[in-house]
Amino acid sequence: MSRLRHLLAFGVTSFVVALAAQAQDAAPAPSAASAEARPPALADFDAYVDATRKQFDVPGIAVAIVKDGKIVLEMGSGVRKLGDPAKVDAHTRFAIASNTKAFTAASLAILADEKKLDMNDRVVDRLPWFQMSDPYVTREMRVRDLLAHRSGLSLGAGDLLYWPATTYTTKEVVERLRYVPITNSFRAEYAYDNILFAVAGLVIEQVSGKPWADFVRDRIFQPLGMSESITSAPDHINPGDDTAIGHAKFDFKDLKPVEPMSWNNNPSAGGIYSSVHDLSKWMTMQLAGGVYTDANGREQRLFSAARQKEMWSLLTPIRISEPSVPELKAAVPNFSGYGEGWFVSDYRGHKLVWHTGGWPGMVSRLTLVPDLNLGVVVLTNQESGAAFQAVTMRALDAYMDAPKTDWIAAYAASVKKMEGNADDSMKKHEADRAKGAKPSLPLDGYVGTYRDPWYGDVKVTKAGGKLVMSFTRTAQLTGTLEPWQHDTFIAHWNDRSLNGDAFVNFALDPDGKVREVRMEPVSPLTDFSFDFQDLRLAPVKP
Repeated sequence: MSRLRHLLAFGVTSFVVALAAQAQDAAPAPSAASAEARPPALADFDAYVDATRKQFDVPGIAVAIVKDGKIVLEMGSGVRKLGDPAKVDAHTRFAIASNTKAFTAASLAILADEKKLDMNDRVVDRLPWFQMSDPYVTREMRVRDLLAHRSGLSLGAGDLLYWPATTYTTKEVVERLRYVPITNSFRAEYAYDNILFAVAGLVIEQVSGKPWADFVRDRIFQPLGMSESITSAPDHINPGDDTAIGHAKFDFKDLKPVEPMSWNNNPSAGGIYSSVHDLSKWMTMQLAGGVYTDANGREQRLFSAARQKEMWSLLTPIRISEPSVPELKAAVPNFSGYGEGWFVSDYRGHKLVWHTGGWPGMVSRLTLVPDLNLGVVVLTNQESGAAFQAVTMRALDAYMDAPKTDWIAAYAASVKKMEGNADDSMKKHEADRAKGAKPSLPLDGYVGTYRDPWYGDVKVTKAGGKLVMSFTRTAQLTGTLEPWQHDTFIAHWNDRSLNGDAFVNFALDPDGKVREVRMEPVSPLTDFSFDFQDLRLAPVKP
């Protein structure tokens, strides 16, 4: 799927920010709304967005701001793809990734309003075959719990079942939940997951009689007039399509386009592609408490005010950490948590309802300020959370009469620190490495098929005098195993855009045979969706 990284704001918890590289320049496209509608603090906003894009080397950014039911600004800056002159505009589609989760929550809200389900229904009463690895959690899991990141699963647990793209179906993904380990107490603490939104999508299908994608299209996109939005990632992007191409730092260094990823086995967690023009309609409806105006000019309601209140209420508290750098102190909230498909926190005395999303080569943030009737959405085609944060914070400050803050410099300082921390981590690994320590076995001794209870099979073969590791359900996870020390290797994936190289440790039994294989990411900058650490690979006997 997407990188499905939820990229939280600095000051709440850490999140991956991509490193810097040189991007192609392009002037910002004119805003669709009148500049007179903006507050004075946003008079130079188009130039600010362009400066942010250049600082963090993002090829293209699209932004929309809505206030008091009106579009204040819709704009694009930069290009859809490096090396291509086609510019980003307000109608350019981007992967919105985990911003999709709010659409899944809204779908359940619609069904709850229609009395077709209750948010307190047990999941097993809707999907009798549903099973977690703990019988108590299986029995007590409610529909609401699917949306709140409090299941007891670890961060990103099970993501390798669908990201990078796998051959499993959505039902097969959910069926494998029974083997995914639970590491925390049920409803005890926050740990972001994606897999339970796959369950939510199947609940929507079971209750409505429609696939999740059809329900979202028919019950949300069409009523709101979101004609530029689609419910699944395109298999390919044609040259004339107004669709952004993602960009990643290959090996954390070189900025290049990434291939579009088709991902359909957990779309309810992050599958939507949309434009800021369409998301302006989504934000306006949300800020109006679920009310919108249809194509005939009549006022309609998508979901009840009571259901919206539930979605925007804090269910799972999130621990607040210190900012990564002093320059970001003003961004630290007083409270933080997760509701139903939305983060909730505060900034300068105002409640924020927001989400972020991450897809290969694209990250984004959508933010609502209910008491100001304000919405801001920022879509980008590069993996730089710093860019969407700097743009969002500047927009929020303009409507809160806040002291002027150089958010570009603040987030640049954080990026620099994170780069330094990653370098220090690798230096420590190098210092602790027993140089010259060779594998205990001849390479043929590591060859075989290894099986994890929840992922499935991973094969190690020998080709050209080297070991090759292949995840049998994930075409992108194929790469060579480079000896590191003793019986530990580093998996270098052939696809260098993944930035997910991993240590691979072969544990031997007393007879010198491989008993178990464990893995963990090499870099602290690796996306948490590479949940290698949860794998327990054991050799499959011939």
